[in-house]
Amino acid sequence: MPRFSDWIQAARPKTLGAAIAPVIVGSVIGCQDTGRMNWPLMLYTLGSCMALQVATNWFNDALDFKQGKDTAARIGPRRITAAGVVSARSVMVAGFLMLVLAVALSIPLIRARGLPIVIIGLPSLYFCYGYTGGPAPLAYRGLGELFVILFFGLIAVTGSAFVQCGEWLVGALVAGLQIGCLSTVLIAVNNLRDVDEDQSTGKRTLAVRFGKTFARLEITLLILGAYVCGIYWWNAGFARAFTLPLTVLPLGLFLLLRLWVTEPGPAYNRLLAMSGAQLLLFAGLFCWGIRG
Repeated sequence: MPRFSDWIQAARPKTLGAAIAPVIVGSVIGCQDTGRMNWPLMLYTLGSCMALQVATNWFNDALDFKQGKDTAARIGPRRITAAGVVSARSVMVAGFLMLVLAVALSIPLIRARGLPIVIIGLPSLYFCYGYTGGPAPLAYRGLGELFVILFFGLIAVTGSAFVQCGEWLVGALVAGLQIGCLSTVLIAVNNLRDVDEDQSTGKRTLAVRFGKTFARLEITLLILGAYVCGIYWWNAGFARAFTLPLTVLPLGLFLLLRLWVTEPGPAYNRLLAMSGAQLLLFAGLFCWGIRG
């Protein structure tokens, strides 16, 4: 009988910042445009995005097992399906129930902002499953990073801002790229950690396709790119939105140092947690800077 803690573990709490950060950042940018935060709409947006993230993680847990991508060589956190704690069918059902919850939470957003929410919501629903399932799983073809930067960066931030103010803002697009880069660091570190297992099971991530050095360079560019894009805010008259997040850069540089001198292995689980902390700290300080 699975425990509640097993389901929490399968939801991968260390990665949930990728759902929280873009909603908070986008909502703050949107309310900066209107002068006030619509808290109910922000909470519905946050709940819907978190449900999508959990659904993605649960589908990944079940589908990786069903397709033989999780083996005894796994060095990441335990997968409840591969460990035999819960059947793949039960985990898949739970994932689809999370999609239903995401849809239910999006209804007030659709009523407030109309068709654009449906247009960005439908592909988001599909790719929660299509990330590791369907005829062309993104994660198995080296497209996982593109998925994250697009859906958990650009679309999530600009969409959250649109929910607040009803407009598509250039600033939200820039912030979406910043948050998307730091969110993508999570999956890139994960893929580098698992590169040997993924290679043995035919999971063609970018780390498998182009090697460990490429993966390290990719993560380096993602981290540095997120901070460099902040120059936009300096030029736009929001200097604190550039300077305050810079205080998180030492954490990012320390992460990169450890990444370059440490071979992929269990030690990367700590680097994954650091990547999540960097994302949330960056997002929090960015919001403080915008509001200040």
